Amino acid sequence: MSFWAYLAHRHQQLLTDAFQHASAVFQCMVIATVLGIAIGVLTYRSGWAGNLAIASTSTVLTVPSLALLGLLIPLVGLGVAPTVIALTLYGLLPIVRNSIVGLRGVDPALTDAATGIGMSRTARLLKVELPLAWPPILTGIRVSTQMLMGIAAIAAYASGPGLGNEIFRGIASLGSANAINQVLAGTLGIVILALLFDAAYVLLGRLTIPRGIRV
Repeated sequence: MSFWAYLAHRHQQLLTDAFQHASAVFQCMVIATVLGIAIGVLTYRSGWAGNLAIASTSTVLTVPSLALLGLLIPLVGLGVAPTVIALTLYGLLPIVRNSIVGLRGVDPALTDAATGIGMSRTARLLKVELPLAWPPILTGIRVSTQMLMGIAAIAAYASGPGLGNEIFRGIASLGSANAINQVLAGTLGIVILALLFDAAYVLLGRLTIPRGIRV
C-alpha cells in the first residue's frame, strides 16, 4: 500500500490521534505556563532563588523521557496522568528561564516611575513588569511547545494519547507492509502540528505585543 493510500485508509484514526496529541500538548503547556511564570515571579528578585529555579527545572531535562515515564507509571499508572506530569515538567525550563530573564530586564526607571505615581508592588508587576517581559516569556512558551510536540510521542510508551501510538506501532511491526507508512504518518503529523502551533504563537505575539516593543 502506498503512503497516500494508507493516509486515505487511516485518515479517521490519524485525525483522532492528531487531535489527542495537540490537546495533550496544549493542556500541558497551559499548566507549564502558569507554573513557569509563577516560579519566575516568585524568584526573579533574588539572585540565588532565580538560579535555583533555573537549575532545578533544567535538571528535569537531563532525565531521559522513557526513564521519567518508567518512574511515573508505578506511581500514577498508565495513560493520561504520567503523560501530563512528564510533559509539564519538561516544559518548565524555557518558561521559567525566560520569565526570570524578562522580568530582570525591565528598566528600573520604569518601575521607579510606577512607584512614584502610587502603584503597589502587585500593580507594578501586573501593569508594568509582566507586559514588558511578555515577549521573552512568549518565546520561552514557543520553545517549550516545540519540545513537547516531540516528547509527547514518547508518551505512547505509557499508553498515552497521540500520534506516538502510530509511530510505536510502526516500529513494533518493522518488516510488515505498512510499518514505514505508520512511522512516517505519525512523524509528519507531529511536524505539521508543531508548525501550526508556532504559527498560532506568531499571531498571538502580533496581537499581544505592542508594535514599539516588537521593534
